[in-house]
Amino acid sequence: MNLLAAILLGILQGLTEFLPISSSAHLVIAQSLLPQFFISPLLFDLFLHLGTLAAVTFFLR
Repeated sequence: MNLLAAILLGILQGLTEFLPISSSAHLVIAQSLLPQFFISPLLFDLFLHLGTLAAVTFFLR
């Protein structure tokens, strides 16, 4: 995966995580449109969700 694709997916995750629609569905659609990943898309999604968890935990501490 290139850096630009990772940044775009991170921004998409951040914008759609707290909407009442699935951010995971947005990620699956975006990953199908972007170039192939060097790591598993599931593993990348896990890292994105861990980042969201860390941000919420830090904000609500």
